[in-house]
Amino acid sequence: MSSVVSVSLGAQKYLAGLLERQNVEGMSVRMFVTQPGTKYAETCLAYCRPGEEKPTDQFFELEHISLYLEENSLPYLEEAEVDFQEDKMGGQLTIKAPNAKMPKVSADSPLKDRITYILYSEINPGLASHGGEVSLVEVTADMVAVLKFGGGCQGCSAVDLTLKEGVEKTLQERIPELTGVRDVTDHTQTENAYM
Repeated sequence: MSSVVSVSLGAQKYLAGLLERQNVEGMSVRMFVTQPGTKYAETCLAYCRPGEEKPTDQFFELEHISLYLEENSLPYLEEAEVDFQEDKMGGQLTIKAPNAKMPKVSADSPLKDRITYILYSEINPGLASHGGEVSLVEVTADMVAVLKFGGGCQGCSAVDLTLKEGVEKTLQERIPELTGVRDVTDHTQTENAYM
């Protein structure tokens, strides 16, 4: 079993059956959370053909299936459970991910997890009112958080102000070891920009 996600034997057998029907050698399952840390978070299982996994995914060889967990989703998948219960209609696959909307982080959590937590719990709810969001791309060796804006923030004329007065200020208050933030978004794309 993965140390993050618990996948019951029943769920593994059920998923193995689905994978077998795909007739693709080496097919596995990939698990991730879309819009993690928000009220819209959804925990997803997807087919993963050989080569579709990401280099940063965590790999687990379970008894009946191979499982990849998306790196950025790991804090949101902590304590997640995948189960399958047979019933008169065939059965039901259930996924419980209690931390999908709000991950468990503490002062000694990895830096990337702490930054992502602040982005999703404090910054993105404000940006969402403009149809926008921001996510962490990486943390550089000189402790700069590299961010990417999306939605209504991409191409927005006020993004520099948002970055410096909102995002950078908040992140540096909460995580003093950060030396700054940098935006790598292509803001020439303005079709969905909030103006």
